[in-house]
Amino acid sequence: MRTCLLAALLLIAVMPLTVSSAMPCGAQTACPVKEGNYRIALPHDGDIRGVFVYFHGFKSSAGLQMQQRSLVEMTLAHHLAYVAVDGIDGSWAFPHGPRQGRDEKAFIANVFDDLRQRYGFTPDKTVIGGFSIGASMAWYTACQQGEKAAAMVTFSGVFWNPLPEPDDCVADLPPMIHFHGTADETFPLAGRAIGTKFHQGDAFKSLAILRERGKCDMKAAKKVTLDSIECDDVPDCIRGDNVMCIHNGGHEARADMLDAGLAAVGFPK
Repeated sequence: MRTCLLAALLLIAVMPLTVSSAMPCGAQTACPVKEGNYRIALPHDGDIRGVFVYFHGFKSSAGLQMQQRSLVEMTLAHHLAYVAVDGIDGSWAFPHGPRQGRDEKAFIANVFDDLRQRYGFTPDKTVIGGFSIGASMAWYTACQQGEKAAAMVTFSGVFWNPLPEPDDCVADLPPMIHFHGTADETFPLAGRAIGTKFHQGDAFKSLAILRERGKCDMKAAKKVTLDSIECDDVPDCIRGDNVMCIHNGGHEARADMLDAGLAAVGFPK
């Protein structure tokens, strides 16, 4: 049985949410908001305790993300709705990224607002996540409007160069767990150049930004194990622990990692 590392810090209510029976959208039909849309799958048994808002990887979409059934079903098993947010032509318009054309901060705020109005998902019941370039979008979302989420669980993607300064991010950064592989050649831990104009950021430098802004106690850093991966857990941040899990795999987001991550941030099965 895994220990929930952050549950005591998050103060999450465990009572199931009540969702309206009149649902005009879902996994097969997009939920429209200003500037874009998202898709949503709800736990089969109606025991809904929150939502996992997920940003897809490069060249994917909300529709394709819903076909990643292992991630969807694992999320539902944790009593969370699974939301796949739709990017722009398979990408995201975060700062210094290769794709622009939409105000992602405003768009994602619209998604959060719609999830609250349509389904009752408040910030204390919202976890954000993503894979690869979608993980980068999740990191910028946490940096820009972290007060709208209770936690973050991401895979294989961080900030892009030039990296933000700690003060560029809000103080209310959510507790987080990030998984990244040493054999990742698509988004390496050290980052890499994309063409001549863009550059993925260094995972460790990106992490240091959030830890500094979150006023984490680096002297209290400890080792924890999630999904048989030894992770660096820095506690006593403003809102909770900041955890980096480095595995020996490649560019991937696995359901077993998601299982461990969601449990650790206070959303057990």
